[in-house]
Amino acid sequence: MSEVDKHDMKNPHRTGLAFATSATFAALVSFASGHSQDKHAAAIGEKGDPSAASTTIEMTMTDNRYEPAEITVGAGETVRFVIRNAGELVHEFNIGTRDRHLAHREEMEKMIEMGVLEADRINHDKMGHGSGAMKHDDPNAVLLEPGETGEFVWTFPESTKLQFACNVPGHYEDGMVGEFRLDGKAM
Repeated sequence: MSEVDKHDMKNPHRTGLAFATSATFAALVSFASGHSQDKHAAAIGEKGDPSAASTTIEMTMTDNRYEPAEITVGAGETVRFVIRNAGELVHEFNIGTRDRHLAHREEMEKMIEMGVLEADRINHDKMGHGSGAMKHDDPNAVLLEPGETGEFVWTFPESTKLQFACNVPGHYEDGMVGEFRLDGKAM
């Protein structure tokens, strides 16, 4: 152990700073490899340029279903989504693979445990705070309270099997999931 390391061990402020820096670094690494920034994100497409949107798709979410239940897009197409929550519960419209939706439901469960999500409202003041709380600001998703409308623009990949789903715990399992079709064929 170097003399500097020995000194740091004796100085609780420096040790605390090192711990905080390590924790911050770990959180940044976790974020960078987590929800919105992982290698999986590229496989599902990317945030689209609004001026390049060739189509607008209006989606209505009711309690545990989407209308329309299936969406056809073109390979590489940029689409503007306008999503309205006409249900009585909080719902999400999220583009991803089945595996990513499974992982995301675990994150949503943490949001419930931390008091960020309630059945019919989002406690925005708690979002993004504390250990494991996510901001839910990904470019491929919207999380909406009853009566809210949200939108985003997405550019689809050339080919990947994608779904749109609500990952609020229990909603996907109750059938709140739909399939994308690429140029009229199942993705």
